[in-house]
Amino acid sequence: MQALWMVLAAFFFASMGVCVKFAAPSFTAFEMVFWRGLISMAMLWWLARRQGISLKTRYPGMHAWRSFIGVTALAASFYAIIWLPLPTAMTFGYMSSVWIAAFIVGAGMLVWRPSGAQPRPPVPLSLVACVLLGFVGVVMMLRPTVDGNQGFAAVVGLLGGMCAALAYMQVVALSRLGEPETRTVFYFALGCSVAGLGAMAFTGVSPFPGWPALWLVPLGLFAAGGQLCMTMAFSRASSSRGTLLVANLQYSGLIFASLYSMLVFGEYLPLIAWLGMALIVLSAIAAGLLRSRAAATSRQT
Repeated sequence: MQALWMVLAAFFFASMGVCVKFAAPSFTAFEMVFWRGLISMAMLWWLARRQGISLKTRYPGMHAWRSFIGVTALAASFYAIIWLPLPTAMTFGYMSSVWIAAFIVGAGMLVWRPSGAQPRPPVPLSLVACVLLGFVGVVMMLRPTVDGNQGFAAVVGLLGGMCAALAYMQVVALSRLGEPETRTVFYFALGCSVAGLGAMAFTGVSPFPGWPALWLVPLGLFAAGGQLCMTMAFSRASSSRGTLLVANLQYSGLIFASLYSMLVFGEYLPLIAWLGMALIVLSAIAAGLLRSRAAATSRQT
């Protein structure tokens, strides 16, 4: 069942991206983050009451950190969606597995201290290869579209993917502590509202555009639904194999995003961009498989 939750989450996130593109001419990324959080909070508050779940938490610090990195990833994702084709922007957000592999490699090298008693730990060449292939895919995707705005948006999107990797790790940690999915997503929505409102205090508020403002409603609903389904998928994966399956199924969002891009916006990526996207997805899946095998081996020993 957790697999279906992730596919549904991927569909919701791709649909949210469509709403972001339609709302972008009338609102800034920070305004969309604020309204996304506010609408999601209302939906999740109602859902928590229906489920009889209290919103009081014993882990405010963990929720605050998850909200901070999650909001950073969300704002970066919105900015990338505004300036890049939808599949391209979403691919950068889905590079979390590649970033986690990079974190593992980097942490292993930083922890080691040269000494005769402690030899240098072996470099996980397979994970290094996954990271390098992932970034080769990034170069292939950006080669056709490296003008100023799109180049900067690509960098922002990549950084957003890195923050998303940290956010996913925090979601898993909260679920292991027994935090209900609704409560976790509610505090993330609260963080979005607070951060968006704080940013708007400096950037100002756009004039009310009339009917285009209605795009904010499905944006918030799709975002809340996607976050809730994703959290349920990861928290209900009862084994490392299940977690790996859920993580890989998130890439189904690229199928939905590509269909939206072609059918709704008339955006057609060149062949080299499709090949780059495939390389990023394959490297991310391979990185997830290698981490899962390494974890299983360490438990056996």
